[in-house]
Amino acid sequence: MSRLTFHLLGAPRIELDDSPIEVDTRKAIALAIYLAMTGEAHSRERLAALFWPDADEARASAALRRTLSVLNKALGGEALKIDRELVSLERGAATWLDVDEFHRRLAESRTHGHPPHDSCLACLRPLGEATALYRDDFLSGFTLRDSPAFDDWQFFQSEGLRRELAEALERLAKCHNAAGEAEAAITQARRWLALDPMHEPAHRLLMSLYARAGQRAAALRQYQECVRILDEELGVPPLEETTRLYEAIKENRLTAETPSPKSQIPTSRRSSGVRSLTSNLPLVGRSAEVAALHNQYDSLGADGMLIVIEGEAGIGKTRLAEAFLERAHSLGATTLSARCYEGERNLAYGPFLEALQSALRQAATAARIETLESHWLSEAARLLPELADLRGDLPPTPPLDSPGAQSRFFESVTQILLALGNGLPAVVFLDDLHWMDEASLDLFAYLARRLRGHRLCLLATWRDEQVPAGHRLRQVLAESQRAGLAHLLSLSRLSQPAVAELLQLTMKSAPESRIVERLYHETEGLPLFLVEYLAALGGGEPEADWPLPEGVRGLLHSRLAMIDEAGKQLLGAAAVIGRSFDFDTLQAASGRSDEETVAGLEALIARGLVHEVGGGDGALTYDFGHDKLRALVYDETSLARRRLLHRRVAEALTSRARAQTPPGPLAGQAALHYRLGGRNAEAAHYYKLAGDHARRLYANAEALSHFRSALALGHPDTTALHQAIGDLQTLAGEYSAALTSYQTAAALGSLEALAELEHKLGNVYQRRGDGELAERHFEAALAAFGIDGFQGSRARVLADWSLTAHHRGQTERALDLARQALTLAEAGGDQRALAQAHNILGILASSQEDLPTAQLHLEHSLALAETLGDTGAQAAALNNLALAFGAGEQVATAITLTERALKLCASQGDRHREAALHNNLADLLHTAGQTEAAMDHLKQAVALFAEIGVEAGVGANTSEWQPEIWKLTEW
Repeated sequence: MSRLTFHLLGAPRIELDDSPIEVDTRKAIALAIYLAMTGEAHSRERLAALFWPDADEARASAALRRTLSVLNKALGGEALKIDRELVSLERGAATWLDVDEFHRRLAESRTHGHPPHDSCLACLRPLGEATALYRDDFLSGFTLRDSPAFDDWQFFQSEGLRRELAEALERLAKCHNAAGEAEAAITQARRWLALDPMHEPAHRLLMSLYARAGQRAAALRQYQECVRILDEELGVPPLEETTRLYEAIKENRLTAETPSPKSQIPTSRRSSGVRSLTSNLPLVGRSAEVAALHNQYDSLGADGMLIVIEGEAGIGKTRLAEAFLERAHSLGATTLSARCYEGERNLAYGPFLEALQSALRQAATAARIETLESHWLSEAARLLPELADLRGDLPPTPPLDSPGAQSRFFESVTQILLALGNGLPAVVFLDDLHWMDEASLDLFAYLARRLRGHRLCLLATWRDEQVPAGHRLRQVLAESQRAGLAHLLSLSRLSQPAVAELLQLTMKSAPESRIVERLYHETEGLPLFLVEYLAALGGGEPEADWPLPEGVRGLLHSRLAMIDEAGKQLLGAAAVIGRSFDFDTLQAASGRSDEETVAGLEALIARGLVHEVGGGDGALTYDFGHDKLRALVYDETSLARRRLLHRRVAEALTSRARAQTPPGPLAGQAALHYRLGGRNAEAAHYYKLAGDHARRLYANAEALSHFRSALALGHPDTTALHQAIGDLQTLAGEYSAALTSYQTAAALGSLEALAELEHKLGNVYQRRGDGELAERHFEAALAAFGIDGFQGSRARVLADWSLTAHHRGQTERALDLARQALTLAEAGGDQRALAQAHNILGILASSQEDLPTAQLHLEHSLALAETLGDTGAQAAALNNLALAFGAGEQVATAITLTERALKLCASQGDRHREAALHNNLADLLHTAGQTEAAMDHLKQAVALFAEIGVEAGVGANTSEWQPEIWKLTEW
C-alpha cells in the first residue's frame, strides 16, 4: 500500500510515496487535512456546509463531489473512503501525520513516573524530537478566505499546538540545564520566549540560565530587554518576582534565598480612619425608612423576617442597609454581608459563599458554627471546604445523588446561619439580588420559606427596574408577605429640601439657594450622583463658576485625574479583577511591589475611590465606590494591558484553585479571566472544571453555561461536553436541543462512546412519546455494544426498550424484553441494571393487575436503587410503587411514596418527571378528598407540562406541539 504523509506543522505539504500530491484547489488540500486530523467519518452535508458556506445546498454538494473526485485521484484511489452519505480518510499504518508524531513524543515524555508538567533526563530525547518536528505553526500561511468555519478550526488547532510547544520547550530547557548542557538549555529557552516575548516566566528562565552559565552580563541584559518590551507594549513594569531575580543576579547571590518583602495590608487604622464620603454622609430624607427598619427588627419575636429595600440604581439602597447593619451591630447582633455581581451570574452560590467565609473569619461566630452537629458541617463543606478545619470528626459527605441531597445541602447552610444568633436575631444582608445566580436564588427561596420559628433577619436590596412583575424574586417576596414574614421598603429620589439639608451638612456655611437648585437640577435627587458631586466639591464653599461635569462620566474623569500613575495602574488592575478584590490578587496583577501597593491603596481609600470591605482580621477586601467608576476605568484601559492583567489575575486564581479538591468556584472566575486574557485553551479547561463543580451542586443552569463556554473555546473533549450538555437539556425538558447535542456527540465521538449515546437518544425519544424512533436507537445501541460483554449496559437498553414497547401497547414484546434485561443483569451482576429490570417488570405486572407481583418487583428495585444512591432510579421505583398501591386503594401509602419521588425529581432538576409526579399526586389527593391540595399540584403540573410540551419549530415564530409529553405517568 502507498505511504501517505501529512506535514502540517508549517506550510502544509501532503506526500504520496514521498512525492507531493497534485490538486488544483486549496479546498482539496484543506479537505484532506481536515479528514486526516479529525480521523472520523463526516457526512457530506457537514463537509459541504463547512467548505462552501455561501453556496446553496445543490452547488455546495456539486463542489464537494468534484473536490472529492480530484482528491481521490491525487491520493491514488486508496486513502479516501466515500459512500453516499459519509466521507472519511483511512488512518492505517501507511498514513503518517507530523502532528500525531508530535503528540506521541510528548506523551512518551509523560510516562516516566513524574507529574505531567515536570521532566527528567529521560525526557530529553522525546521532548527534543517533538520540538524538532514543530517547523512552524499549524498550516502556517494557509487559509481559506471563503470558509470562516475552517479558518476558526485551524486557528484553535494552531493555538492548542503552540501552547503544547511552549510547555515542551520550557521542560526541554530545564532538562538540558539539569544535564549540565547550558547552551542547549539557553537555545530552547530563547525559542520558548520567541513564542511570546511578553511572557515573563520565559524571561526569568533565560536570566537564570545565563547567570548559572557564568554569563552574568547576558542575564542582566535579558532583564533590561524584559523591561523594555513590557514598557513599550503594555506600559507596565515587570512582576516583583522578575525584579527580585534581577537583584539577586546583580548582587551575585542567585543561589541564595530572595524572600519577598513582607506584605503590608492597609487597614482602617493605618489609613488614619479615612473612609469614603459615601459612608460618612448622614442619611437625610430617609427618617421614615430608618424608623421602619428599626421597628421591623425590634418587633421580631419567635419568627424571622425578610426585609427588601428596592429602588433604581444609585437611589441609596446599600447606604440605608449599611446604616441598619451598623445599628444592629451596635446592639450586639451578628451581621453578615455579601454582594451579587453582574459578571458572576454563572457563579453558583457566590454570595452565600462570601457571607459564610466572613462568618468563619470572626472568632465568635466561628465558635458558634463549630457547635453544630457534624453532619450539617459535613454537608455544608461541599460549598465551604474550610468548615472541615473547624472539627476533625466530620463524617464523609453523602453522595450528591442520594435521596434529598439538595434539601440537606440547603438545610445545612440554613443551620449555619441560624447558629449565628446570640440572643438577638442575626442579620444576613444580600446586596443587589437582581444579579443573583440561579443556584443562589434556589437557596434564598429556601431560606425565606423557613423563617417561621427561626429568629433570622434576611435583608436584601434589588433594583426595581430589573425585577419586573413575575420575576422569581417577586414571587418569593409575595409568598413571604402572605405569610406575614416580609416587609418591602421602596425608595424614591430625594426632594429638593433634602438635597439642601445634605449640602448644608457637608459645607462650612449655609449654601446659597442657587447652589441647591443647581445641584438638585443636575442630579434630580439621585443620591449616588449627589454623593459624587459633593465629593468633587470637597465639602467647602464652591466658587461662583465652579465647574460641574455634564454627566457621571465627566465627574469620574475629574476624580480619576487626581491620582498618580501608580494609583491608575492599581485601579486598572482592580477593574480587571471585576469584583471586590483582595490585596494579594491586586498586587500580583498590578506588578507593583508590596510597599507600592500599600501606598497606592491608602491614597485611593483617602480619595474615596475604593473602600474597605470587612473587619480588621487580616482578610480585608476592597471595592470601588460604585460600578460606574469600575466600568470607566476598565473601558479606558488599553486592550493589550487588559489582556495582560486578565492573565495575571487568572494565574493568581488558578494557583488557589489547584489547592482545592475539586477546584470549586474559583475555576469559573479563572476561566473568565483566561478568556478575556486571550488564553482560550486555559479558559476552556477551567470552564469545564467550573461546569463539573456547578453540576455537583445541582446548579444545572450554571453548569450548562460553563460547558457551552468550554465548548466554544475549543476544549478538546468535545464529545464529553456535548454529552454533558445533552444530559442537562434532557433534565430541563429541552428535548430538541438534547437530541442535537447527543447527535453531535455521536458524530464527534469514538465507537466506544456511540453505544451509550444511542441509548440516550432513545431515552429522549421515549420521553417525547416517539416510540418508533426510540426503538431504532435502542436497537442501534445494542448493536454498538455487541453480543459479548457489556451485559449491564445491554440490560439497561433492553429495560428501556421494554418500557417503550409497553407504552406502544406491545405487551408480549415488552415482557420478553424485560425478561431478557433481567437475565443479562443477573448474569453480569450489575445492580443498576437489576434495579431497572425489576422496575419495568413491576410496571408490566401492574398493567396486568397483578399487584402483589408488581409490588414485589418494585420494592426490590427501590432497595437496589437506595443501596446504589441512584436518585433517578429511586424516583422511578417510588412513583411506580405508588401507582401500584393506588390501584390497590391504599391511597395514603401511595401519597407518601409519590411525595418522596417528587422531592427526588425536584432535587435532580428533572422537570418532565416532576410534572408527571405533580399530576399523579393531584389524582391521589383528589381521591383522598383533599381537593385544594390536589388543585395546587395540578396547576404546577400543567405549568410544567406546558413549558416542556411546546418546542421551538423551524421558523422564527413557529412552534411544535408535543401532546405525548402530557401522557407521562410511569417510567
